[in-house]
Amino acid sequence: MADKEEHDDEPTIAQDIVVTKYKMAGDMVNGILLKVADKCVAGATVVEVCDFGDKLLTSETGKVFKKDKEMKKGIAFPTCISINNCICHFSPLKSEPDVIMKDGDLVKIDMGAHIDGFAAVVAHTLVVGASKENKITGRKADVLLAAHTAAEVALRLVKPGAENNSVTDDLQHVAEAFHCKPVEGMLSHQLQQHKIDGEKAIIQNPNEAQRKEHEKCKFDVHEVYGIDILVSTGEGKGREMDARTTVFKKKETVYQLKMKASRQFFSEMEKKFNTMPFTLRSFEDEKKS
Repeated sequence: MADKEEHDDEPTIAQDIVVTKYKMAGDMVNGILLKVADKCVAGATVVEVCDFGDKLLTSETGKVFKKDKEMKKGIAFPTCISINNCICHFSPLKSEPDVIMKDGDLVKIDMGAHIDGFAAVVAHTLVVGASKENKITGRKADVLLAAHTAAEVALRLVKPGAENNSVTDDLQHVAEAFHCKPVEGMLSHQLQQHKIDGEKAIIQNPNEAQRKEHEKCKFDVHEVYGIDILVSTGEGKGREMDARTTVFKKKETVYQLKMKASRQFFSEMEKKFNTMPFTLRSFEDEKKS
């Protein structure tokens, strides 16, 4: 009963102000996405483009609701630039070796902003150097069309009364029509205030164990979802890369930190990002982070 009462009190898009905050965040990230995409050219470094995106996310969200000093706003997901077979969430540190984009690279951009904890997350895929005169062909064209079509299908299927498993199955059919595979186990989460990985989720291409464990659910009125489509020309199975993890998120756990440096870092992280994902690049001293 307590859980139900808690959910009843949760702000939803039934309230005009919540819709306004979502729309403001959405307009911001869509505009920033275009600027970040323009920076993805041959010779550009991934870290510079990621840093450029993060600065825009911070500055644009800082321009709204200035009178409300207590309202949290800013980055809901740091700018990530993942190239070719790197699936997602690549956001390198300034202290790491440069990764330089070149013509023909398939580049995946993702990022997010929030106003008062109401997040808008966006993603886009492009091929460096492609144009009307230099069109994308072959398997790169197949996988781009597969992802685009799957996203369009998901947008039409996520509606009140529909089930998450039916979306999973239809995404599989779409990808296979282009002789591609959805990336195994990737999740599209319900978005809630101050939470980008809410209780309900849609899973892509689950293996047998994941299909048994993944909780079946129905979509309800006034729920918000971030649709995250990832498609591969290969087997669709992720593998560990050599790159270190740089994007983190605070768990809903009580921390008892003993070291002064750890307490300082945790305090700064909570102030800047609270429960939203962040990159270590956002802190002054990357090594201490």
